Amino acid sequence: MFQDMGLVPDELFESFRTKALDRLGKALASGDYFGWLVSQRNAPQKVIAGAGVIIREVPPFPIRHKNGEITIAEGRQGLIVNVFTEPDWRRRGLAQLLMEQIIAWSREQRLDGLVLHASDDGRVLYEKLGFVPTTEMSFGGGDD
Repeated sequence: MFQDMGLVPDELFESFRTKALDRLGKALASGDYFGWLVSQRNAPQKVIAGAGVIIREVPPFPIRHKNGEITIAEGRQGLIVNVFTEPDWRRRGLAQLLMEQIIAWSREQRLDGLVLHASDDGRVLYEKLGFVPTTEMSFGGGDD
């Protein structure tokens, strides 16, 4: 996914993959990572799309609902990661299917919300599903 976005140069790929496998393996073992995979019916071992959610705990925070009511969230959020569809399978609804499953699952888990970082290609789908841009800002992660 990050290579497709032009964010991981070839010479950094193996290092990135090793670090990601380690981190996601720990999150999976601790029960903080959940993943969904899509394969063809006649080739179940070949994954053609997937997505994951990492559960993260944040301090309780206020939520203003559409009706104007304000409630206090428990602080359990799902960070959606690794949404990817193999190039030959794109534009066939697989990412939407995965996202709909994640949204339904998050409601069953009573998560306070879902957060993701959208690629330019994914933004339209996420907005169609009800995700809204936020005022989130970031600092660090580079020398700039």
